[in-house]
Amino acid sequence: MTHGVRSPDLPSPHAAGLWTLAGDRLIIVDEDGPATIVVPTERVRLLAVDLPLPNRAKRLAALPFAIEDQVAEPIDSLHLALGAKLNPEDAPARYLVGAVRRETMAGWVALAESQGLGAAPMVPDALLLPRPAEGWSVEIRDGRALVRAADGAGFALPLPLLPAAWEAAGRPLVHRLADPLPDPMPAQAAAADTRPAAARAKAAAAELDLRQGAYAARGGRIGNGWRRLGWIVAIGAAAHVAIAGGDAVLLSIIAKRRASETRELVAIAAPGADLSGDFKGRVTDLLPAGSSAPPDRFVPLLARVSAGLSPLAGSISVQAIRFEGTVMTLDCAAGAPDLAARIAAALRAARIRGQATASPDGTIRITANAA
Repeated sequence: MTHGVRSPDLPSPHAAGLWTLAGDRLIIVDEDGPATIVVPTERVRLLAVDLPLPNRAKRLAALPFAIEDQVAEPIDSLHLALGAKLNPEDAPARYLVGAVRRETMAGWVALAESQGLGAAPMVPDALLLPRPAEGWSVEIRDGRALVRAADGAGFALPLPLLPAAWEAAGRPLVHRLADPLPDPMPAQAAAADTRPAAARAKAAAAELDLRQGAYAARGGRIGNGWRRLGWIVAIGAAAHVAIAGGDAVLLSIIAKRRASETRELVAIAAPGADLSGDFKGRVTDLLPAGSSAPPDRFVPLLARVSAGLSPLAGSISVQAIRFEGTVMTLDCAAGAPDLAARIAAALRAARIRGQATASPDGTIRITANAA
C-alpha cells in the first residue's frame, strides 16, 4: 500500500481515491481511482465457504449455518458479507465470506457517511495482497503482519503472534512482501506487487465488499417523480396482496406452485436427494452445516486475542502458544512490571474471557477461552 498519507482538508461529497482507517478517522493514501475504504482485517473474519446452492438469495440464507462453527462470536451479533467465487474451476461453490461485528460495521458506515464517502465500498486490507498459488503472502509493516492465504482468505495480527499462527497452520510456504520475517520462519521473497494502489483496491472490492444488506452503500437521493411512482407501485402491490389474501383457493395454488419450484431447485442443487416424507425437514438437512470435524476454534480465538492485544503489540513477545479444548495459552517474555495488568485490562475491554498472570521470574502467561 502506498505510504506518505495526508489528511484531507474538506472531504468532498463525491470523494475519490483509496482511504484507510486511522483510529476514528479516515485518511487518504492514494488519490487515484474510485473511492474505496480499506478497513483493518483484525476486525474482519475472512473465510472460504462452500455454498452449493443455485442462487445468491439461497446462499445468503444458508450462510449463517455454514459458518457458525468457524466464528467465536454469536452469529446474531455478526454482519455477514458474501463475496466472489474463490476457485470457479476447481471449486465452483466456494465463496469468500467476511464476518464483522454489527456494531463495528455500523461505526464504519457512520464514519464514511460523515466524510462524504457513503457510496464507497469497504474491503479488508488483507485482500489488497496478491493471492499466492501456495502457502501465504505476508506483508509486515510497523509491527503488524498481514496474511493472504492460497485459499483466498486472510487475516492480520501483531507480529509477535505470527510465528505461532504459522506453526499452528502447519508451517505453510511463506512469500515475503515487505519487512523480514521473525525467526524461525523461512521465507521465499516474492516479486513486488507492481499494480497501482487503485487497481489493487478495485480488485479487492470485486472479491468482497462489506457494504451489503443493512449496510449497503447509499446511492443518490430519489427524485420526487420517482418517489411518487414508488408510492403508486406500492399501493398497487398492496391492493393485489389484499385481493390475493382474500382468496383462499388462489393462495393454495400459489403455495403448491412454490413447493414445485423449490423441489426443482433442490433437484438442481442436490441431484438424487431423497425428498419423500417431510419435505421441509429434508430440505433443511441439505443446507450446509459445516464440517463434521471438530470446530475450528483456534483461528477465531487467535484473531480476537490479536485484535484485543494490538494496542500492546510492541510490548509483548510471545515465546510459545498452545491450544487445548477451548483454551489458548500464550507464554510471553518478561516485560514492564505492570504489563500483566495491562494485558488483563485489554482482554476485558475486548470482552475476551481470559487472564494474564506474571510469574516470579517476570514471564507472563496469558489464557483465553473460546467458550
